[in-house]
Amino acid sequence: MQLGARLRAVADFVPKGSRVADVGTDHGYLALALIQEEIAAYVIASDKNEGPLAAASRSIREAGLTERIALRLSDGLAKIAQGEVDTACLAGMGGTLMVEILSAAPAVLEGLQTLVLQPQGGAPELRHWLYQNDWHIADETLVLEDGRIYEIIQAKRGKKRAPKKILLEIGPVLWKKKPPLLRHHIEGLLFAQRRAISGMEKSEAARQSKKYAKTQAHIEELEEYLTW
Repeated sequence: MQLGARLRAVADFVPKGSRVADVGTDHGYLALALIQEEIAAYVIASDKNEGPLAAASRSIREAGLTERIALRLSDGLAKIAQGEVDTACLAGMGGTLMVEILSAAPAVLEGLQTLVLQPQGGAPELRHWLYQNDWHIADETLVLEDGRIYEIIQAKRGKKRAPKKILLEIGPVLWKKKPPLLRHHIEGLLFAQRRAISGMEKSEAARQSKKYAKTQAHIEELEEYLTW
């Protein structure tokens, strides 16, 4: 199974020999690659929608991997038992939804050692939640696919001191590693803030507000991280 850059990065963060829950498996491409490349020992591929799960089932049968990839019609981790897996992959959904999924299954979460997360948005909130719930970010990367930059986070169990707020937004390990796409990533964060302040500048009242001052300060802080 040839994966695109986004799912390739997710697969590369999965520990070798792990038992994996591929949450929101869609057509099962990640699950197939994890087994075919001998990265995972076993995968539970779950999705809350029957259509994608049926497509995944066909692909898994054709690959002859029905004994190593189990399919579950499940909303998040709801149909996964405690101790069945040690790694969970959540990709292609918002960071807020990821927090909801993980928070809704404390027993399953307790048995996990690794989380591989690719949020479509809400990455700062997701990182904050990890550090507040005895997880820490072990690695991060950025990939470009179809003109969009994606963040991929590998979190490990274990409480560590949370990075400062701006680094929860940028990515603490991304800032440490300085990957080639980091400047583009920060520019993307700045674009959203500049667009917000541009809207506020149309109103005198908005320009005098605390929100305007806070946004301006945020822009200035992000700009400081464009130079290294």
